[in-house]
Amino acid sequence: MIDALSADALRTRFDSSQFDFETTADLPAETQVVGQDRAVEALEFGMTIESDGYNVFALGPPGTGRRELVQHLLEEQAADEETPPDWCYVNNFDEEREPNVLKMPAGRGQDLKEDVDDLIEELKTALPAAFESEEYQSRREMIQEEVREDQEAALERLQERAREDDIALIRTPQGFAFAPIRDGEVVAPEEVESMPDEEREEVQQQIAEYQEELQQILRKVPEHEREAHERIEELNQEIAALAVDESINILRQKYSNLEDVLDFLTAVRNDIIENVDFFVQAAQNGGQQQAQQPPMMQQQGQQGGGQQSARPDGAFWRRYRVNLIVDNGDTDGAPVVFEDNPNYQNLVGQVEQIAQMGALVTDFNLIQSGALHEANGGYLIVEARDLLTQPYAWEGLKQALRNDEIQIESPGQALGLIRTVTLEPEAIPLDVKLVVVGERLLYYLLDAYDPDVDRLFKVMADFDEQIDRDEEHESEYADLIATMIADEDLRPFNRSAVAHVMERSTRLVSDTEKLSGRIERVRDLVQQAHYWAGQDDAETVTDAHVQQAIDAQIRRADRMRERVQESIERETIYIDTDGSAVGQVNGLAYLDVGGFSFGKPNRITARVRLGKGEIVDIEREAALGGPLHSKGVLILSGFLQGRFAQQYPLSLSASLVFEQTYGGIDGDSASSAELYALLSALADEPLRQDLAVTGSVNQHGIVQPIGGVNEKIEGFFDVCQERGLTGKQGVLIPASNTDHLMLRPDVVEAADAGQFHVYPVETIDQGIELLTGIEAGTRNEQGSFPDDTMNGKVEARLRTFADRRRQFALTDGQNESAEA
Repeated sequence: MIDALSADALRTRFDSSQFDFETTADLPAETQVVGQDRAVEALEFGMTIESDGYNVFALGPPGTGRRELVQHLLEEQAADEETPPDWCYVNNFDEEREPNVLKMPAGRGQDLKEDVDDLIEELKTALPAAFESEEYQSRREMIQEEVREDQEAALERLQERAREDDIALIRTPQGFAFAPIRDGEVVAPEEVESMPDEEREEVQQQIAEYQEELQQILRKVPEHEREAHERIEELNQEIAALAVDESINILRQKYSNLEDVLDFLTAVRNDIIENVDFFVQAAQNGGQQQAQQPPMMQQQGQQGGGQQSARPDGAFWRRYRVNLIVDNGDTDGAPVVFEDNPNYQNLVGQVEQIAQMGALVTDFNLIQSGALHEANGGYLIVEARDLLTQPYAWEGLKQALRNDEIQIESPGQALGLIRTVTLEPEAIPLDVKLVVVGERLLYYLLDAYDPDVDRLFKVMADFDEQIDRDEEHESEYADLIATMIADEDLRPFNRSAVAHVMERSTRLVSDTEKLSGRIERVRDLVQQAHYWAGQDDAETVTDAHVQQAIDAQIRRADRMRERVQESIERETIYIDTDGSAVGQVNGLAYLDVGGFSFGKPNRITARVRLGKGEIVDIEREAALGGPLHSKGVLILSGFLQGRFAQQYPLSLSASLVFEQTYGGIDGDSASSAELYALLSALADEPLRQDLAVTGSVNQHGIVQPIGGVNEKIEGFFDVCQERGLTGKQGVLIPASNTDHLMLRPDVVEAADAGQFHVYPVETIDQGIELLTGIEAGTRNEQGSFPDDTMNGKVEARLRTFADRRRQFALTDGQNESAEA
């Protein structure tokens, strides 16, 4: 029979003396990543290659520090890169629905915004003052006076000529009229009617001629007024240009190397001059800007802005402002942006609206940037799960990457579902490296169902949850712990505390040759050990504080485990830890609830009878068994047929069941235990109940490794310890799981004292010998198993079943012949 493992084999200890530091304060604390060479190489490749489509999908399990590591590496890379430009939106004075974009060197966007704001404040005073000046008023009055004088002169000339013909030009409230005069007096209409016909007709003829001349003079009045208006307009534009040009020219000189800015300043100048009537009327109204203003705020759902009355103060000047949406003035190198809420608007930006006069209105000043704008020229990081749960965000992001530009529009517009008249800002060219961070399953699903993934995410950075344990990585891991401590200003850990953290890291991956890559769980442990050291007023964290943190973690999470143990102790759940029984064995299950895992013993029983070679899995028949568990049961048939049914048919019917289970069961880690129970039932030999079993089995009887080996051993140990250790109790595990053992210290102590045992089993024969105390047996030269061995007893029982089945078949055949 095989021997139990020594206590040293049950837990791998880290020798703190191997470290060349006393506390983590002696370490440089510069390590951000350990053992992720594959992922780091992929990230570096994706960051530096300049071809299209080489965005990165960083995949791996949560808690490996994927996002933090990605951000750290990107920030290191970005620090040496060129700072990208600023981006501004300004009014398009030709088509205000389509604001123009300005590209500015980093930091110049804020300068332009402030300069234009100063220009506006200056013009707010300078323009009204120019039109209130005496020079302007006198020149305007001169033009108006010249027009009036020309009109009066023409009327006077007409009046003088008419007087020579004894005709008077009379001004009445209704207008001008002609009437004959006699002796210097106007002849009354009654007298005109009493004149001789010839004289009256002559007078009327003269009046008609003068009336025609008067109409010609009056018809020229609008023309003269238009001429005056044009001259006044020219004057207004001249005065406005004088008020504006000096300030504008200063800005043109300052931004002389930026052609787009010069065009914008020219457009501002021209628009102010074109809208000069606004300032003239404001000046005439005593400085109160009550005149109609040019359209600016665009009403949602209407074509054009329309004339807006009762505007808020300063609404007119909004049309000249600069909307700085990306300011890289304080950015060193390329930007690295992490968007923690990647909805559609937060990614591509949006045009906001404000309520005004019962309607929603907007203008270019309400254009808001998105994460793509902020990261343009640099790097953007988003979490895959957050991105995919936001409506239209994934499609909007892909569209921007495909088109290499950021087009700000609502999701409804982007999808063609809604078409309202609103702003359509000019698109901004996009130059960004995108890193999407997510679980492997999300990446594999996207890669399988979205053809754009292969084209847009050509780099896969795969983060491993396990790190090879060697001297180099142990040294780096210690410095990684020191970095966590330094980053959060925690108490230093002494070398024994660091060693204990590493032991826990190894336990987390259940592999003595690995360290955990789930950095978040290690960071949690470091933080909690720091807390417990603080409770002790200790200046340095020791291994005792680390163990206290581990115990507290378990205590907070193990309510369900305690309830299971309590049910076993109260014999609500039947588990034997001594004695023996036929067809009954203690199996071990692994449960993971809320991130806390533990082992649970389960009684497995088997019954056999004469049949047609069927093994009934009661769990499967009751729809409680998963496919992996069903597969394990079917393998048992293959084992029995391969070992015992070469010369005669397998003629048994067997049933297997996990007793007292009321939920789903899956996995094949109990298949060896089920086989032991089945062999016991066939041989009619009892199995030890002070031993528990875990491990899967193949058709050749080889015991295969399983997961959760530590938790399973500890689950049975806890039951045995509660009832009292006898020195005979233990667990059979696959020999290939030996390298995965990182058992609790109390289990190791019990094993060292000979009170509990862990047996590494390679084959079913080794296990059955431990469980029964009977040799398994091998076939002799005649091809038979010795009668006093377990295999011999099983084979004899199966042969008996086969003989009886043959006899029944013969009897049935004879009866059928007799009846015929």
